Amino acid sequence: MLLYFHQNRVDCKDVHVRLKKSHSLLLPGEKTDPVRPRIEDIPLSKFDLSLSGMRITNMPRVLQVEKSMRLHGQLQPVVARVHDGKYQLIDGFKRLYASEDLMMETLQCHLLEIDLKQAKVLLLSYNHAHQSMEAWEEAMVLKDLQQVYSLDQRGLSDLVGYSRSWVSRRLSLIEKMDEKVSSEIMMGVLTSSQARALTKLPRGNQSAVASAITNFGLTSRQSDTLVDTYLKAKDEDQQQYILTHVEHVLNQEQSDTEKDPYDVRLSAYGNDLMQSIMHVLQSVHIMLSRLSDHRMGMLSQSERVIITPFIGKVSGCINKLIEGITQLQIHKSTQQDER
Repeated sequence: MLLYFHQNRVDCKDVHVRLKKSHSLLLPGEKTDPVRPRIEDIPLSKFDLSLSGMRITNMPRVLQVEKSMRLHGQLQPVVARVHDGKYQLIDGFKRLYASEDLMMETLQCHLLEIDLKQAKVLLLSYNHAHQSMEAWEEAMVLKDLQQVYSLDQRGLSDLVGYSRSWVSRRLSLIEKMDEKVSSEIMMGVLTSSQARALTKLPRGNQSAVASAITNFGLTSRQSDTLVDTYLKAKDEDQQQYILTHVEHVLNQEQSDTEKDPYDVRLSAYGNDLMQSIMHVLQSVHIMLSRLSDHRMGMLSQSERVIITPFIGKVSGCINKLIEGITQLQIHKSTQQDER
């Protein structure tokens, strides 16, 4: 039976989802007996995906879920509410997309008898607890609730059960973001952590900087550094130089802020060797980041032909480096045996 909240007010501080263990759900609002979600196998065609507009497209994550489901099947039911003869999905979008690729006919589902307002709050609360939503997705849900129910930030904070500062930070992501950049976030091209740095910029400058961030596959910290450097530029020419020489600018910034390590216990050569090791580690981390980038699979055949010989050179240098490191370790081992 559908449980209505007191004056349709939802207080998400009272939300307790216990679907995994006891298969029960205590809805927000006045204290009531917990709802017992019923579990059914639902045909994929019966799911209503209207809430998916507040979730980011993340194909690499969908592929990971698909791989897991291919090996182990569906380990966790999706969550939906009964609505107009269909089942509005609240949690489990990646599982649904993966099940379509796997040509499954049904998904096991926890069905809830709740209204749309409760569903949106639960979408936010349930996924926040599992850290499966990006900040931008949380912002989308908050913005929708704010607009549909005409809430100020205090009312929105009371509704979802999080602090006003938490609500304010997420809303500012949307309110300060250029529309083109917003679209890139929703398509999964730009992450929320990368985009957060862009809110420091005027909207007119965000798109160009966002392109540099995605083209060079910058981390959130590197994105912050790039934006701060861009803001310090004296004119448009300097701004353009920064965006076309991103890696040089980032390396220069790091050199200005970090001194080479110096250990008084080491000789001059020992310190030179230590500094070289630190530089190699930095380059290796950058290289590993590039190799794990999803755009690796998007390289054209002609690009691969150009890059492959250089990969071979890197491989040769790595082999020589391993030989040198091995000799150092053998020397250390011999000294220890002689003691």
